Amino acid sequence: MAEHVVGIVLAGGLSRRMGGGDKCLRPLGGRPMLAHVVERLAAQVDVVALNANGDAARFAAFGLEVLPDVVAGYAGPLAGILTGLEWTAARHPQARWLASAAADAPFFPRDLVARLVDAVTRSGRPLACASSGGRTHPVFGLWPVALLPELRTAVTEEGLRKVDLWTGRYGCTAVDFAVDDGDPFFNVNEPADLAAAEHRLSSAGRSAL
Repeated sequence: MAEHVVGIVLAGGLSRRMGGGDKCLRPLGGRPMLAHVVERLAAQVDVVALNANGDAARFAAFGLEVLPDVVAGYAGPLAGILTGLEWTAARHPQARWLASAAADAPFFPRDLVARLVDAVTRSGRPLACASSGGRTHPVFGLWPVALLPELRTAVTEEGLRKVDLWTGRYGCTAVDFAVDDGDPFFNVNEPADLAAAEHRLSSAGRSAL
């Protein structure tokens, strides 16, 4: 990829509404939901890592580098993005961008990263995130590696936790995606959502993934 984008799948939460455990490992269409997410993101970036806490061995089948949060206490997606940027700077210094995706959203667009990169290029703003149906989805974002020092300070010294509070400091372009065939950023938070995702997949003749 000409823009040298690497990807991070964010799976560092506690999944309380699913009863705990790794909701991204729940089956969807005969495979773990995470497999669909990784496959979709890997096609859009140079390399993918997984942000997850706890024993990394449970993700061994995916063949990904597993990155625990660099700050303790399940500090949320902004900590996951910081973790991804630290990894990118250390392991992939040629990369300009980190693209993030949530591990519980298996239908996100196949042109997500390309459209985010295009939006940043056209707008002149350093950050971009997805939106759909009148809502922004900051965990589906494009993050410049050049802002790593600023984010590190915000998270580790200021205790900042909300993604939109940080992006608001620099300007973030929202890229809107159509919801004609269902919201592409539909995410699985509870058992009923997983059933809905299964129905959506079967109704689409598996073409949704």
